[in-house]
Amino acid sequence: MTTANTGELGAWVEGIGLIGPGFNDWPHAAAVLRGEAGYEPARCALPVPPALPPAERRRTGAAVRIALAVATAASEASGRAPSSLATVFSASGGDGDNCHAICEVLASSERFISPTRFHNSVHNAPAGYWSIAAQAMTASTSLAAYDASFAAGLLEAVVQVHAGRAPRLLIAYDTAYPEPLHAKRPIPDAFAVALVLVPDRTERAIARLGLALGDGASDRCANPVLETLRARNPAARSLPLLAMLAQRRTGSVVVEYLAPPQLLVSVECPA
Repeated sequence: MTTANTGELGAWVEGIGLIGPGFNDWPHAAAVLRGEAGYEPARCALPVPPALPPAERRRTGAAVRIALAVATAASEASGRAPSSLATVFSASGGDGDNCHAICEVLASSERFISPTRFHNSVHNAPAGYWSIAAQAMTASTSLAAYDASFAAGLLEAVVQVHAGRAPRLLIAYDTAYPEPLHAKRPIPDAFAVALVLVPDRTERAIARLGLALGDGASDRCANPVLETLRARNPAARSLPLLAMLAQRRTGSVVVEYLAPPQLLVSVECPA
């Protein structure tokens, strides 16, 4: 049983992008989440962002690559120009490989960190690369809320849609850390989801999301392998909500937030 407070905020989902372990893209993931295809675990394939100039492309790590890939897919699905969308990037950490490399250097005798390593270490690095790739001069927000990062990002994006009456592109992502950091933060693999959220229903609208804060147990994945992914990657906390969107199912879902409160999401799918 869940309870919610009043003051629900809402936005329409117009485009979705997804990449993760065993998921090549959103159409593939949607078929799995509908039960039309079996889930076959595999390492996440990280595409190189083709829209970046070659020099920037070579500098990108896992976080940038997966964030830009899902952002591009979601904006294309919405039919909106990527440069027109203000963005909200949300991740519990950042580029785990880059963090590990910096820690190794700082533990060495030289302690020389390359400028590329340094600028890729900041939390808004994916937002910066996206502005280059999409030629976007729109506003961008980058945030983190540890395991609650997907819910925090969704709440921030919907609030911005509600306040500004304009579309927002939400990108939630997390990548793995190598050892020894992995032992303390055991994210198994990279996962990212992007949603184009708009204030009003359009021809491409998939469903309306209504958000409220309340309490209750967070929803889980029926597939035990997917549940392990959901539990261990903060961005994958989106999977129960994504299952409802894939199935075009009206109802509600509890997304893990600060426990308490939780993020209660009502889903209204048009006929």
